[in-house]
Amino acid sequence: MVSGRPKRGRMTARTLFLSDIHLGFRHARARELNEFLHGIDAECIVLVGDIIDALSLARRAFWTSAHTQVVRTLLARQRAGTRLIYIPGNHDESLGMLAPMLRAQLEVHREWVHRTARGERLLVLHGDQFDGAMVCPRWLTALGDRLHGATLSVNHQLNNLRRALGRPYWPFTEWLKLSIGTSVRYIEQFEQLAARHAARFGYDGVVCGHIHRANLRNIAGTLYCNTGDWVESCTALIERPTGTLELLRWPRALGAPLRSAAAPLADAA
Repeated sequence: MVSGRPKRGRMTARTLFLSDIHLGFRHARARELNEFLHGIDAECIVLVGDIIDALSLARRAFWTSAHTQVVRTLLARQRAGTRLIYIPGNHDESLGMLAPMLRAQLEVHREWVHRTARGERLLVLHGDQFDGAMVCPRWLTALGDRLHGATLSVNHQLNNLRRALGRPYWPFTEWLKLSIGTSVRYIEQFEQLAARHAARFGYDGVVCGHIHRANLRNIAGTLYCNTGDWVESCTALIERPTGTLELLRWPRALGAPLRSAAAPLADAA
C-alpha cells in the first residue's frame, strides 16, 4: 500500500501499468511521462518491458535529465510504499541479468500474474514472446522498420513544436499507423495471438505492450489489454480501486479515460 494519503489533486489507482518508455532513446517522451506520474498515485506500479532502451543506448548514447527524473520518481514511489514490479522486454532484456541487484529496489519477473480487485487473473508479459509466431514477409518488416523510424522523427519534432506553442501532444505516428491496412492487420494478428495465449493457460486476460498500440477489448471471452507506449501514443493502463480497467492518454490522462472496461470482460472494442 502507498503510505499516507494521495496528494491533493492526484488520481488514485490500485495498479498502474506502464510499458515501452524507452529511456535512453532520443524520441522517448520523458517530459510527458514525468507530468503524468506527478498526477497519479498507485498502490502497485507494473513496468511491462522496454522501460530502458538498452539497444538504443548501445548504438548511440543519449540521456537527459528528464530520463533521470522518470527513474527517480519510480524509485521514490517504491521507497514510499508502492509495490514496483519490472518485467523486462526485448529492448531491456539484458537488464534481467541484474535481477539479484535490482531486487533490492523492485521485483523482477519474466512474466507475472495480476489479480484484479474483482478477482480476474491477468497474465502480464511484454509481448515479444509472440514475434516468432507473427506472419509477415521479411522484406515488408524491413521496409516497415525504416518508415517507422522516419515517422518517429517527424512525430518527435512535431510534438516538440506543439509543446513549445502550448498545444497538447498529438500522436501523429499512431494516427499514421492506423491508416495503413498492413499495419492494422499486423496489430490485429498480435492481439489475437496474445489473447489466445492467455486463454490457453486459463487466464481471464492478458496485459502487454511491445507493439506501441494501446487497446482494451474483449477477444473471444478474453480481456486483451495493451498499455501503449511513451514514444508514440503516451498512454497507460490503470486499475481503479474497484477493479475497473481504463486506458489513459496524456494529456487527457487525468480527465476522461481513453477506454474503459466497466464490467468484467466487457467488450470495449
